[in-house]
Amino acid sequence: MAWSTRQLAELAGTTTKAVRHYHEIGLLDEPERASNGYKRYGVSHLVRLLRIRRLTDLGVALADVPSVESGNEEARRILRDLDAELAADIERRQRMRRELAAVMENRAALDMPSDFRTFADDLPENHRSLLLALSSVLAPETRAALRELLSGPRGDLEAEFAALDEDASDDVRQRLAERMAPEVRRQHREHPGLAELGLSSHRETAVAESVVVHALAEFHNRAHLDVLQRVHAILFADDTTKSENNDARG
Repeated sequence: MAWSTRQLAELAGTTTKAVRHYHEIGLLDEPERASNGYKRYGVSHLVRLLRIRRLTDLGVALADVPSVESGNEEARRILRDLDAELAADIERRQRMRRELAAVMENRAALDMPSDFRTFADDLPENHRSLLLALSSVLAPETRAALRELLSGPRGDLEAEFAALDEDASDDVRQRLAERMAPEVRRQHREHPGLAELGLSSHRETAVAESVVVHALAEFHNRAHLDVLQRVHAILFADDTTKSENNDARG
């Protein structure tokens, strides 16, 4: 009994294109041809094709099939590397399932970086979007500092800033900036990386700073941005005064 290429492929659960490819790369020997010129495959070809399929189903690359079949140290190295890749893939998929479960439980988690998703319920949408944008440039230690800040209770000052109306008066903005400045100073003292997000990034400084600036502008209104600029001016003035006093004492 002999089989055609199509019949052999069907028996092995593969395609005629795959069979021809195995011939081309030398994994499967060409069979003898019948008098009419058609290939005629026997059981040895079927067994060989099934072995190839078995290895490729396990993730072995076609180029590595001969080495794996040899059973030598190179074969063991290839299989160990493959096992490590599969373990990493399983871990990645398990992490994906955990994150999917979080999204199904709380839709807001979809908008958050994975290490910030526990705060999703407490943050307005624009803040979640801001965090998502910043997550692309923040270094791990800066992300950890920001996560620590967010894990604390929301204060009245933070709520007042979030609720600031775009048409807030100049006096309201200045008073809010003066109240915020000491808190921002404390945060910067405890977490220096938060003082200059662009400089504490793992990305190119110019790119990181552009992300920070554009994200702040996109997800805050003009009053918010004005208050932040005023806070920065207050902190800069304080630093300048301290520096001048130190120079005078020196």
